[in-house]
Amino acid sequence: MQRGADPVIGRVLDGRYRVDERIARGGMATVYRAHDLRLDRVCAVKVMHSDLGDDHDFGARFVREAHSAARLSHPNVVAVTDQGDDDGRLFLVMEHVPGRTLRDVVREEAPMAPQRALALLEPVLLALAEAHRSGLVHRDVKPENVLISDDGRIKVADFGLARAFDADNQHTATGGLLIGTVSYLAPELIVEGRADPRSDVYAAGVLLFEMLTGRKPHEGEAAIQIAFKHVNEDIPAPSSVVDRPVPAYVDALVLRATARERDHRPADAKVLLHQVRRVRAALEAGDLDDPELTADLMPTLPVVLDDDIDYRSGPEDTGGTAQEGTDGAEDATEDSLGLDLPTVDREPTTVIAGAGASRSTATRSAGTRVGTAPPQSRGRRLPEQPGPVRSPLSRPSDGTRPPGGSGATPARRPRRNRRGLVLLLAVVLLTALVAYAGWWFGIGRYTSTPAVINLSLADATDKLEAAGLDVDVVEREFSETVVAGSVISSDPSAGSRILEDGTVELVVSKGRERYAVPKLRGEPLATAQGLITEGNLTVGEVTEIWHEKVAEGMVVSADPAPGTQLRKDTAINLEVSKGPKPIKIPDLTGRPGDEAQERLEGLGFDVEVSEEHSDAVRKGRVISQDPDEGKGYRDDVIQIVVSKGPVLVEVPRLNAKSVDEATAELAAVGLNIAVERTEFYVGLERVVRQSQSAGDAIPKGSTVTVYIV
Repeated sequence: MQRGADPVIGRVLDGRYRVDERIARGGMATVYRAHDLRLDRVCAVKVMHSDLGDDHDFGARFVREAHSAARLSHPNVVAVTDQGDDDGRLFLVMEHVPGRTLRDVVREEAPMAPQRALALLEPVLLALAEAHRSGLVHRDVKPENVLISDDGRIKVADFGLARAFDADNQHTATGGLLIGTVSYLAPELIVEGRADPRSDVYAAGVLLFEMLTGRKPHEGEAAIQIAFKHVNEDIPAPSSVVDRPVPAYVDALVLRATARERDHRPADAKVLLHQVRRVRAALEAGDLDDPELTADLMPTLPVVLDDDIDYRSGPEDTGGTAQEGTDGAEDATEDSLGLDLPTVDREPTTVIAGAGASRSTATRSAGTRVGTAPPQSRGRRLPEQPGPVRSPLSRPSDGTRPPGGSGATPARRPRRNRRGLVLLLAVVLLTALVAYAGWWFGIGRYTSTPAVINLSLADATDKLEAAGLDVDVVEREFSETVVAGSVISSDPSAGSRILEDGTVELVVSKGRERYAVPKLRGEPLATAQGLITEGNLTVGEVTEIWHEKVAEGMVVSADPAPGTQLRKDTAINLEVSKGPKPIKIPDLTGRPGDEAQERLEGLGFDVEVSEEHSDAVRKGRVISQDPDEGKGYRDDVIQIVVSKGPVLVEVPRLNAKSVDEATAELAAVGLNIAVERTEFYVGLERVVRQSQSAGDAIPKGSTVTVYIV
């Protein structure tokens, strides 16, 4: 038996859990279907990646938090039943839930009707509410962690890395390394690394938005771009994204749950669950417009004043926005956002509402402090201007001339003033020219790269050419998320500066990477393994079986079947022939011929039957068999000889014949004679009676008794 490249498959963890097959792989761990050898049941085992298992601090936290998650007992929570360390491999044992994930449902059904989306969300909130009641926050709520069993039960998975929260310690469990799925991370998790129940509420709100619209609220080419949008942009109302009508109170529910300011979200999943049930009740009652419910759910944004800024006199400097902690984050992926963000004490964004303003939305980022002054105080205060500076030669205000003066302006002074004016104009023009040159070479000759991700190549080309840019397709790659012929990425990326008439390099999708299982039946095992590897697949289990028609060492079948389209590196299981199965030959000599033939044919042999006379073997019995021992194979020929009994001869008529004549006639046909005298014997020596009647057929060699007088 052979296995694929995954070293965990086939291993027995902790002497108890036999790993059978891989179910899914994520940024931190791989989930396998396993068999609990002790309790004889199927379970799911989540094995942490080896680079995390080597971290002693992470391992200690992993054990503590797994113990906390194991205390959760709820119908909508995937139960954690065990935790262990197998030669450095940290693993969790969980309940196995056969079925599909919410991601599969979103992919098939979204955009969903509000009733359907809320019905799917309610069990998720029940599970989160139980966790929050127990002092745990999930931190990675996403469609992949919502499992829908074959019987329709909905369970939330991945509580194994949940984090206990309190007022003094709400940081991530990874010591500042933010691990999660960026599309569902609350702003405070990205900026501060601090999680509480409201972070799960935010992720649940994103789930609801995605079910209602069929898309994620914030998208970008890199994880850092998506994270920036979560911090700086509000999630839009679902009604602004989909064509179908969405009640205003459903919009308000989404906006409330996904408010960037966590104080404006429901306090925990239990509060959000109550609001979801109110909205479901309104939908079931057919109320498409409920202003009171809408107003009650709509988030509010209070004005927050910063005591450190004196708004009456105006700020000393209009300073800009600073961002910290994003260096090196460009390589982060959506599955595992590796933003090594420092934990800082954030001050509230300062917002002053001007006259007639209804609401002001603040943005913030790590290490950022933004002050917005009222309109009347905006800008830098200019210093007071001093009075005019008088020249010692200037005329006094009383009209008298200065002492010792000529009383007249020198003749050359007007020319000197004109020369100064010309010099001033030249400086201004030169400054303007330098400024224009700086603008032109700095940003003036540049334009912004349009966003073309997910557009077809034709549409992307039209959009880029309309912006005055050239297009160069530099590569075509496989993609699981971007359809064939559409753009995966652009260089420069969307929004980046590029020279006018510049060239944008595009990477275009070849669609999902799939490979067909090659035809393998009848091929030698080594050849089949080579074909599988060349086809970008891997060899799975190899099982040897008896086969009557396929020669030993040749492939009998493959699973999945030939022609099936599979992802790269999918394991192909093979059945290889051991040749025909040998059959033990029974010795049936002396058994009835019909019985012997039936038994041999039942074993798979071909039987040839012949008959012979035999004085020793009764008629119908097997005289001999060839072969009569050893092993054979199906369709081998076995010959049996069945007895016809002894040779029969006809008894002659012996009446009135002498003893000598009777003896001669019996001997002629192979019979023996016995002579008996009757009670009337007178010495004539003639036969008057015989024991077998004339014409009877009796075995050759038999004895006929004659009676004489």
